[in-house]
Amino acid sequence: MRCGTDARRSESGSMSIQIVIILVPVFFGFMGFAVDLGRLYLVRGELKAAADSMALAAAQKLIGTDASVVDASTSARLTFNNTGGFGNRYDFGGLNIGETNGNLNSEVPDPTYYETVVDAVGGSSAGGSEASGATAKHARVTITADAPLTFWSFLSLGQTRKTQIAAQAVAGVSAPLCTACGIEPIAIAALDASDTINFGFTVQNRYTLGYQCAGPPTPGGLGASVQRIQYLLLDRLDADATLFPDSTSQLYRIGAQGLPANVTAAKACVSVNAAELVWATAVPLNCNLNRPPNPASNFLCGLASRFDATSVPTACANVAEADTILSAQIADTDITDLDDYTAYTGNGRRVITIPIVDALSGSGAMTVLGFRQFLVEPNPNDVTLNPSDFNARFGALYIGSAVPVKQGTFSGCQITNGPGKVVLHQ
Repeated sequence: MRCGTDARRSESGSMSIQIVIILVPVFFGFMGFAVDLGRLYLVRGELKAAADSMALAAAQKLIGTDASVVDASTSARLTFNNTGGFGNRYDFGGLNIGETNGNLNSEVPDPTYYETVVDAVGGSSAGGSEASGATAKHARVTITADAPLTFWSFLSLGQTRKTQIAAQAVAGVSAPLCTACGIEPIAIAALDASDTINFGFTVQNRYTLGYQCAGPPTPGGLGASVQRIQYLLLDRLDADATLFPDSTSQLYRIGAQGLPANVTAAKACVSVNAAELVWATAVPLNCNLNRPPNPASNFLCGLASRFDATSVPTACANVAEADTILSAQIADTDITDLDDYTAYTGNGRRVITIPIVDALSGSGAMTVLGFRQFLVEPNPNDVTLNPSDFNARFGALYIGSAVPVKQGTFSGCQITNGPGKVVLHQ
């Protein structure tokens, strides 16, 4: 009996060893599968993050001009430029996107551009018809890169020790914003409130924006036969500001760059259907005084920095901390007088987004109907505007809703036209 038991134990032990020997490569195979698969997912995630950032950077530059797609492609490529050590990379951040290390390659074609999101998303490999700079609103980016294989390289399908991974992203302009942030808090009245597309303004038409005043003589437009449109400053004084608390500083800063970020959303944004009041110290004066309220001049001083960010005009010497604020600004790269917005080649600094209201009121509430955009023009025979103008006037070319707004929300109202912000669609 004992001999039989020992034999069975010996046989069982031999079988266990054989099973272990057989299963060891299987275990290693599963481990290799898990390691390589995890690495492929990591690579794909890094490429997708890079594609997202490229698409967002490109879409932000699509401002409805002929030159915008060139600017968009340049901006997209900056996201993986690693000259400063901060470019998007992949494979644990060890490989530069768009370059080769001798074995692993990655390719980053320029983004392709489309007028509608349907065209941009398209099918798995092709979207709709590509758009020109003047009509492009969405950017599609596709990145392909080789990912290294470790354990799978022992298999016939992985003998090259690498496999190709692709990632795609689409970004573009959102639906019209109901709340727009970072815009210019000046208001003009709709010429035609029933026109929900342009509120009675004509695209590519030049207007003179002048501060509202009462009584005769009515100020004229700038240049020959330019229609004057009155505007008012909306109340955005931040009484709790610790950075540039002086009202002249705030107005200069707003004119230079739009509404700054603020913990109080109402101070940084404007909403459709909201009731707005005039800036308390900017109530319209009589036209015969030949001067606007001081806040309007301070705002115009900031607006002038979009043409020249090298020195504060003499007329703006009363603005507190103007030199400090100016040091953070950059001038537009195109300050030429234009009749055709599509020919504009600048960086967007001259584009302003203005709330359109039902009617201007220096003493009561104004209801915001929507937002529309203008390209600020230099004064006739000049390369900037005049901050000391007796009516705080400046020329502006109406462009509709061509440029994405910095930030905002598109819920809370029912509108079909107006500027949007850049969002990821895919």
